[in-house]
Amino acid sequence: MYRKRMPDTTEKDTDLRSATVTEGVDRAPHRSLFRAAGLDDEEIHQPLIGVANSWNEIVPGHVHLDELATHVKEGVREAGGTPLEFNTIAVDDGIAMGHEGMRSSLPSRETIADSVELMANAHQFDGLVAMASCDKIVPGMLMAVARLDIPAIVVTGGHMAAGSFKDEPADLVTVFEGVSKHQEGELSDEELYDLECSACPGEGSCAGMFTANTMACVTEALGLSWTECATFGATDEKKREIAHKSGAEVLRLVEENIRPSDLLTQEAFEDALRVDLALGGSTNTMLHVPAIASEAGLDITLEDFESLAAETPHLAHMSPAGPWRMEHLRDDGGVPAVMAELAAEMHKGRDTIEGRTISDRIEKATKGDTVIRSRTNPVHEAGSLAVIDGNLAPDGAVVKAGAMDESMHHFEGRARVFDSQGAALAALDEGAIEPGDVIVIRYEGPRGGPGMPEMLEPTSKVSGSPRLSGEVALITDGRFSGGTRGAAIGHVSPEAAAGGPIALVEDGDSISIDVDDGRLMLDVPTETLRDRATDWSVPEQSVSGVLEKYAAMATSAATGGVLKAPPLSEVQIELPTKSEPTT
Repeated sequence: MYRKRMPDTTEKDTDLRSATVTEGVDRAPHRSLFRAAGLDDEEIHQPLIGVANSWNEIVPGHVHLDELATHVKEGVREAGGTPLEFNTIAVDDGIAMGHEGMRSSLPSRETIADSVELMANAHQFDGLVAMASCDKIVPGMLMAVARLDIPAIVVTGGHMAAGSFKDEPADLVTVFEGVSKHQEGELSDEELYDLECSACPGEGSCAGMFTANTMACVTEALGLSWTECATFGATDEKKREIAHKSGAEVLRLVEENIRPSDLLTQEAFEDALRVDLALGGSTNTMLHVPAIASEAGLDITLEDFESLAAETPHLAHMSPAGPWRMEHLRDDGGVPAVMAELAAEMHKGRDTIEGRTISDRIEKATKGDTVIRSRTNPVHEAGSLAVIDGNLAPDGAVVKAGAMDESMHHFEGRARVFDSQGAALAALDEGAIEPGDVIVIRYEGPRGGPGMPEMLEPTSKVSGSPRLSGEVALITDGRFSGGTRGAAIGHVSPEAAAGGPIALVEDGDSISIDVDDGRLMLDVPTETLRDRATDWSVPEQSVSGVLEKYAAMATSAATGGVLKAPPLSEVQIELPTKSEPTT
């Protein structure tokens, strides 16, 4: 047993949050509704634990979460709590990629955070187990956990196994790049079909160090999930054990009133960023981690990424940059082994949700010799993510330097400008992009997109093309998939729709990139840019519903793309301009 079962009682400890909805004469109607949902006296008066589940039948990383939740709920019950499962949404970025659907992905992060917050507050849960996999869903859950600040544990759902194609490991990115190879005549129709059928063999998040698995590793490094939760696969029996233990452990957190704010410290975020950099994680962490930190009342900026990247070695050559998938990282010791290699910088006295410190996790780590390099023999001396700025990105831009050919770290080319991702894709499909070009895709930022769509499709068309790979760069105020590799610079801030300099680039302009010195420069005289600015205006948008609201409230990618409305303190009474006639 992980915690002594609470004694039967007809009156709950009134210090519990859920006493608000279950205790006293005035709550008889509320208890009546709990009974209608199937709860008995004991279950009503035990701690109420929300199980926030993003299960659906669309996303491979989520199709098994209904079954995994049964193990969480068993753990909750055994420890003396009452599990109450509810659902939130989950968007599959791979299916949404390359068309209008991708505009819905980043806004879904806010919807997930909001829906979990609303459910937990409306029903006054005492604790929460958040279950998620995949790109925006884990960040959305973490934002909700930080915002609610009630005892909580996160159970990430685990990765899928790597596929196989022509006796080599394969994953989703292999298929995206396979499309480009097919268009270039490198793969036949039959070969592309075989790749399509074999790259993603089953449930779980995609097998490489893409955004989903990066965020799972960040969650474990923050101390909000169980040791090794990030690297055990969706079908591993160990994942079910972790789910059961997590369900039980949340009752201890409730009993001891241990909250996310006790764990989500500045030191925790620094440790998580170091792990991210050592693993060669997704550039999307530069969007999500600041947003999560903001919910925790902390300020994590691109400057924090930049300073930590300069002193954190890249230790694991994971897909999409290298050959290793999550199953290999699991077998090599996972996140604890990475932290052990970075032990000198880790804040080892930090607590985690399981009552163990980071030092405890490091001491019990067992490191192999295949995936995780030693500090004395890193993949790269500096971290794999880089922040660059210059007159084209005054507030910064990001690049996955560890997934970029070093020959492209210094590159100068001529701009090919597109006002949408679709227009750039059409040019790539028509063969209109040439070596030496710098593809500029703008009006795809948080507000301009709106929704800041990922661009795995154009980057895959470049990386998968023998003619263009290593010869073409891509710059955008949008963002990239965790599966992107190559000279792909995203999050250019300010974005074009906000009047950023990227809005003033014209075809043929010279653009220089220097990743090592962190510079992104538009080589056009300032006076010329001033002249262009006089003729510029914000393009009209034809959006409604969620995207219209998102476009109105989204902040810069440099601050996490969070939603922010003007404060109520700025609201003023608007008086009528003339008196209404009286009757």
